[in-house]
Amino acid sequence: MITEFSEQNFLAFTREHEWGADIQVEQQLSSGITMQIWDSGVVVFTPAQETAALDLILSCAVHGDETAPIEICDELIENIRSGRLQLGCRVMFLIANPAAINIGKRFVEENMNRLFSGVHSKGEGLVNRERERAKAIEGYVGKFFHSAPSGVRQRLHYDMHTAIRDSKHEKFAVYPFTHGAPYKKQQLQLLQQLDVPVVLLHDGPTTTFSYFSVNEFNADAFTLELGKVKPFGENDMQRFAKTKKQLVRLLTEGPVLDHEFAADALQIYKVQRSINRTQEDFRLHFPDDVANFTPFSLGDVLATDGENAIPVETEGEAVIFPNAKVAIGQRALLTVLPIPAEQLALQ
Repeated sequence: MITEFSEQNFLAFTREHEWGADIQVEQQLSSGITMQIWDSGVVVFTPAQETAALDLILSCAVHGDETAPIEICDELIENIRSGRLQLGCRVMFLIANPAAINIGKRFVEENMNRLFSGVHSKGEGLVNRERERAKAIEGYVGKFFHSAPSGVRQRLHYDMHTAIRDSKHEKFAVYPFTHGAPYKKQQLQLLQQLDVPVVLLHDGPTTTFSYFSVNEFNADAFTLELGKVKPFGENDMQRFAKTKKQLVRLLTEGPVLDHEFAADALQIYKVQRSINRTQEDFRLHFPDDVANFTPFSLGDVLATDGENAIPVETEGEAVIFPNAKVAIGQRALLTVLPIPAEQLALQ
């Protein structure tokens, strides 16, 4: 077991131990912050004195080729370790799929963002390392939230991604299904301050990492899509400057709001349909370079699933996350519609 950590870079250590490490480290940094390493890609920082009763999870690399969030987390981790960034809240960083990072692909054997909420152990069971890793990550999330100090605390989880294709909205958030609970003004405002003014409201339970945190731990959790997939070194990090600034502010000050809630500053979409691939012969009927949130006209055929045509059912129905190559039984695309923010049930 590794009991001391003196590596120059936590991400480099994580990539060297791509499927996990037998490590248990707890050490106090020169800043007074306590650092605990529970596994490769799993590090927890606790401030000497909290300024916010916040338990924050920042995760990246659920898909290994989505490099910008990995670079953001790497910078934040190293700034905390070096003392350049002083914490005001507990935070856990999760670099979810290092093996996929190392091969520059979305996943090695199976899409990890389809494996949470226990899916990793259903069906064929723990038959690959991504399933084993997803199960372990669920355990780390529970350990982090349950080891928080007693009292009234806020749980917040941002699972950061970049999209395969272009988008009419460069940055947007997926607000997981709330099971009828109102949406929260504070969280929508924090998303705006993250430079994420577009929010997609999911319509039901999913297998995603962010929904797991919502459903299992009553956390405020979001999937953040922050741009387009690019190789390491090719991201224009200026495009993430506002997002990084807000993350630093969360880490140092907690969830401070800059302004009163303004519904007209948000663009809200709701999920209209989730279209799954059920046949080997599944084809999308639009070009590969069609951007997320592209609307279609009533009657346009979006896809064929075997012999079944799937047409647009509502004028202006837009597509998001289309991927004809998903495994049979998985979602091949979502369709969404814009709705006025004023219609939301908010608290």
